[in-house]
Amino acid sequence: MIGRLRGTLAEKQPPHVIVDVGGVGYELEVPMTTLYRLPSVGEPLTLHTHLVVREDAQLLYGFAEKRERELFRELIRLNGVGPKLALALMSGLEVDELVRCVQAQDTSVLVKVPGVGKKTAERLLVELKDRFKAWETSPTMAGLVVEPRAGTANSAENDAVSALISLGYKPQEASRAVSAIKEDGLSSEDMIRRALKGMI
Repeated sequence: MIGRLRGTLAEKQPPHVIVDVGGVGYELEVPMTTLYRLPSVGEPLTLHTHLVVREDAQLLYGFAEKRERELFRELIRLNGVGPKLALALMSGLEVDELVRCVQAQDTSVLVKVPGVGKKTAERLLVELKDRFKAWETSPTMAGLVVEPRAGTANSAENDAVSALISLGYKPQEASRAVSAIKEDGLSSEDMIRRALKGMI
């Protein structure tokens, strides 16, 4: 099992990143909450990882904090929740927001995540309630500010739309959400964050 990677951020194509560790590029999928906190390409970073081995693929998932990885592991243990749905939940909600949502048994936020209907949301809340009793909420870390490069507005917009589609949103929904929050000078990470907040 690969539990942690320390290296250099070689590529960032939401929700995928490539981390160069001693000349080997590890491709990982990360939730948007982790993506917001990543440094610029070429900078050093450490990610806590979880490896999923399937018949047709070996998939590596990366997280900024151990707590995020633990939440991911809790989610994929649930019946009917795979890595894709777990990432969608974690991309739309910070760890503490999800914990509070479960503690309050509030389905209204969960049903806005793609792939989660009312019945799925209710089942998730019931199954997670006991598991989350020991979890305490902690102050949310502020995301790193990533300075957008000149001339990348259209590219950032396309990256944001692609990231939302990969999370399960329909292309039209993703385009509408990004268009609604579009401003000059926003990085793709900022666009994704604002679009997700607008949708959830």
